[in-house]
Amino acid sequence: MGLADQFADELPGCCDRFATAGIIRLGRWIRLLRGWGVTEAVMIGRVRKSRMYAPGRLFRQLPDWRALWLWYRVLRHDKRNAALLGAVADELQRGGITLVDSTRYIQEYLAETGVMTACRPSASQQADIDFGWPIVQRMSDLDIGQAIAVKEREVIAVEAIEGTDAMIERAGKLCRSGGWTLIKAARADHDMRFDVPTVGPATIEALHRHGARCLVVQAGKVILAEKAGLLTLADRHDIAVIGQG
Repeated sequence: MGLADQFADELPGCCDRFATAGIIRLGRWIRLLRGWGVTEAVMIGRVRKSRMYAPGRLFRQLPDWRALWLWYRVLRHDKRNAALLGAVADELQRGGITLVDSTRYIQEYLAETGVMTACRPSASQQADIDFGWPIVQRMSDLDIGQAIAVKEREVIAVEAIEGTDAMIERAGKLCRSGGWTLIKAARADHDMRFDVPTVGPATIEALHRHGARCLVVQAGKVILAEKAGLLTLADRHDIAVIGQG
């Protein structure tokens, strides 16, 4: 099942069964999954939260009664990611669908502890890692975002609702001399059923394009999509990739 306007064009061709459902039509999610005999589901990818603030969003998405009840009961009081996704998981459970850990079948693609590339961080980059790591952990726990950009022990950009790619572009504009470090982490109590931090080859290309020279991700909590290719590409662009424990 793909959420409307949120899935890659090639996804339907990779599936035995496929249907589209609106982002806030939870009743249709449940009806489709139960109709296919599904009792456990994995949620992958991300929904652009900025769509929550787009003009005319309610008319385009038309929430069903389950979504409206969820909004009234929970989300009108707290729209943070953890609250939103936890409420969705609870509603699916009430409908007979259990969301499972989204990394259950891809453990080999999680970041490992230590330097994962042949390219290693410089002494100044290591100083930026030591400086920035406690900050990004605290920021994640406050549910502000999952990433920061650091250079010379100063935070030059913070991820919020716009997502990591947009933050990378902004960091490149703010630090035209390049050589900065991206640090990305999950909450200490991150629910691995959904919204697991992910980087891929496109992230490496964006870092290279905007002058970054180092990527730090939380070991065991960040997915490296196309991991082998990502690390090869990072070495080609002289970008060190480190898993921080």
